[in-house]
Amino acid sequence: MSDTTTGPANGTRAVDRAADLVATVVRADEPMTFADLQDASGLAKSTTSRMLTALERSGLLERDAAGSYVAGRLFWLYAARHDPWEELVRLARPTMEEIGEDTGETVHLSVTRGDRVVQVAQIDSRYLLGTRDWTDVDVPAHCSALGKVFFAWNALPIPRGPFETPTEATIATPALLRRDGVRARERGWALTMDELELGLTGVAVPVFGVHGDAIAALGVSGPTPRLEERLDELGRSLLDHAAQLTTLLRGTNKEEVVA
Repeated sequence: MSDTTTGPANGTRAVDRAADLVATVVRADEPMTFADLQDASGLAKSTTSRMLTALERSGLLERDAAGSYVAGRLFWLYAARHDPWEELVRLARPTMEEIGEDTGETVHLSVTRGDRVVQVAQIDSRYLLGTRDWTDVDVPAHCSALGKVFFAWNALPIPRGPFETPTEATIATPALLRRDGVRARERGWALTMDELELGLTGVAVPVFGVHGDAIAALGVSGPTPRLEERLDELGRSLLDHAAQLTTLLRGTNKEEVVA
């Protein structure tokens, strides 16, 4: 089968082929290798490679630890922003706005999707320094206070190391992440300081479902110089707000929202 195309149909055919590759991966029961996709598509090796690279770059596909192809972060982000999490975000919004008023910092709400941590809502900081939209940013979970919540409260398994280390302060091994989780559970909140970016600190706490499991993480982030003297205060405040949100979720029987 030739994949040489000319004329005005060239762009349309390329889009169709790329869409077919994405559909093949999404419909598959297991991750697909490069050879699997080339065989399924009937495309030349160079064309398949070029298209898969473009699809990875766009976030439509990505590779797992073994190098096989799976649905990309855009699918996770879309799924997390729509039902069933839409109702959770609606219920959490007033609490998040209150935290934003109390702290002045950026407020985050995250959930898990498979082995990923996805931010589903954000309230921006009142300060110019520290305001950034994190909902479209794919953050390694071990570098995030929100992600650490899910590890510490057993909502996610500790991944195998070694980990990506954006800074010298980043936790680099499973053993260190477990130890960090023990400290988080003892004090009630998770912390990252300069672990994702130098000068960035985050504090987060779990939100529990009706069965007592951590179904969301609620947190704040901001510049380290502004937060480092307020960590205990922020942690205690978040615990109070998370307890209120937990009560709200349980009282309205929203366990179905996060099942």
